[in-house]
Amino acid sequence: MALLEVQDLSIHFGGVKAVQNVSFQIDAGIVYSVIGPNGAGKTTLFNLITGVYKPTAGAIRLDGEAIQGRSPNELARRGVARTFQNLQVCMNMSAIENVMVGAHLRLDRNLFKAALRLPKLRADDRRLREESAALMDSVGLGQYVQSRADGMPYGALKRLEIARALAMKPRLIFLDEPAAGLNPKETIEVDHLVRKIADSGFTVVLVEHDMKMVMNLSDRILVLDYGKKLAEGTGQEIRQNPDVIAAYLGAHA
Repeated sequence: MALLEVQDLSIHFGGVKAVQNVSFQIDAGIVYSVIGPNGAGKTTLFNLITGVYKPTAGAIRLDGEAIQGRSPNELARRGVARTFQNLQVCMNMSAIENVMVGAHLRLDRNLFKAALRLPKLRADDRRLREESAALMDSVGLGQYVQSRADGMPYGALKRLEIARALAMKPRLIFLDEPAAGLNPKETIEVDHLVRKIADSGFTVVLVEHDMKMVMNLSDRILVLDYGKKLAEGTGQEIRQNPDVIAAYLGAHA
């Protein structure tokens, strides 16, 4: 059984059909990329699967369990994490506190215990801080463990979001354009990081415009065009698909 199954998924905003009857499945432990021209529905598809939007029609199953329409916090408890195309970092917090936020579902959130600052709670907090520092180091942010988020460069903040998502210890992590706005050196660093995450056993779903990164990382690729599924396959199959070439370059080209 596939880890994630999407069947005939659709969402309409008034008369706009943003995603139309899209179906695919993702096996555990792979990198699955979603590509397409601007406005193809890639981020909308992410929002549907991760609970930001409720679908107009269709089914989404995680390990065979229907999850369409579930809230983001419910999906987080089931091991679904994501990053965003536009940074969603808490700039008034330290870098390590941002990562610690990602692990909040794994902590004891009892208000009575928190008010009394019981020894076990303090010990758990120290353990989480150490774990978060190690996680920052693993994504190449060791030098920013003591930094405030608002003092970090943009490229580091993109990796900080990934570290926060990983702090959830998810089964499935959605990365929405992790290389957007990065220079070539930073893009290579993110490329290596995504591969490292996949090699660690996480299932990665990637939206990215950098085709070199997509082809380098992906086990399977889904192509969307005007909200519809245009093609699906390996990198080699997608590169040679005439419909994909026409969508990206125009039929004449």
